[in-house]
Amino acid sequence: MQLSSLLDRFAEPETLKMAKLGRELRAKGIDVIDLSLGEPDFDTPQHIKDAAIKAINDNFSHYTPVSGYPDLREAVCTKLKRDNNLDYKPENIIASTGAKQSLANAILALVDEGEEVIIPTPYWVTYSELVKIARGKVVEVHTSLESGFKITPAQLEAAITPKTKVFMFSSPCNPSGAVYSKEELAGLVAVFEKYPNIIILADEIYEYINFLGAHESIAQFESIKPRVVLINGLSKGFAMTGWRLGYIAADVAIVKACEKLQGQFTSGTCSITQKAGVVALTTDLKPSFEMTEEFTRRRARTLELATAIPGIKCFEPEGAFYIFPDVSSYYGKKVGDEVIKNAADFSMYLLNTAHVSSVMGDAFGQPNCVRFSFANNMANIEKAWVRIANALAELQ
Repeated sequence: MQLSSLLDRFAEPETLKMAKLGRELRAKGIDVIDLSLGEPDFDTPQHIKDAAIKAINDNFSHYTPVSGYPDLREAVCTKLKRDNNLDYKPENIIASTGAKQSLANAILALVDEGEEVIIPTPYWVTYSELVKIARGKVVEVHTSLESGFKITPAQLEAAITPKTKVFMFSSPCNPSGAVYSKEELAGLVAVFEKYPNIIILADEIYEYINFLGAHESIAQFESIKPRVVLINGLSKGFAMTGWRLGYIAADVAIVKACEKLQGQFTSGTCSITQKAGVVALTTDLKPSFEMTEEFTRRRARTLELATAIPGIKCFEPEGAFYIFPDVSSYYGKKVGDEVIKNAADFSMYLLNTAHVSSVMGDAFGQPNCVRFSFANNMANIEKAWVRIANALAELQ
């Protein structure tokens, strides 16, 4: 059977691949601790679930507008004003089936064949693949652990060419945990002001999981706000991964373009989810901040355990719920006939020997690193890092 050549343009997400391998080992009766997937281990707060139950009982069971219910779009505007002091109107908002679809909508609406998309490394695995699906060209700008995994204005300007269409980044960042300060964003904005044709795509899905304080959005800079496409959603901050609700805030022309695309792919997202989303976005954020407090404790313990292992070089994450250590000191080491040549070998060795799942850094554009999540309970985190330490101690 001859399948579409489209499938050859992009790769399966390594995050999902590692989770799949972990499930296969569990099916064989092996106790695998999952530090690979980016999913909070908390349940959705009760008041949000109650809103969904009410929506079911009120018979919100029919097709929804492609861009989302009016009250949901109003709720997004309310949230953006309350949390970020950003002024948007409902016509600037489109809701989608998760932030991943929001990202896909934006890239497909903006990028033509051969146009360049600048993406600082490390980046979430899907960014580069969406650009490839759109037949665009990924331009990686490499950052390092020493630079805090952040791009500088000079690096940004050096990467810009006449073909540059989009700059795409996340803050807080998955996988590094880097968070851009207002001053750092201002430095990038000064460059964008020189290049008025570049769209800035800002993924803010980890907004509430911030260990430095208040989140700073690049959309706060009025000089470039019309060119900023904000991507956000409810999966991380509200523990609503399975509900599938993301949204875009952007210029009306971009929103209409995304609506046209979405109308042919999925139409409007789940009616029940949208009604729950209104309550999540407009009511008490205490449950979200309590989750972040727990992530703060887990971060501290994870760093303590990881940095105690020789050869693990860590950046202290400022947001999100991952550590992204440099593990390259283990490359070339072996146990028996098994040699650790790269991050993929490192992750597979830990999966098969320590029975702990992680994600190799190549998937994020950073081949010397491996991503470990601390979105798991403390007991599992502690048990996992004991296993990791014991497995790595076997390597010579």
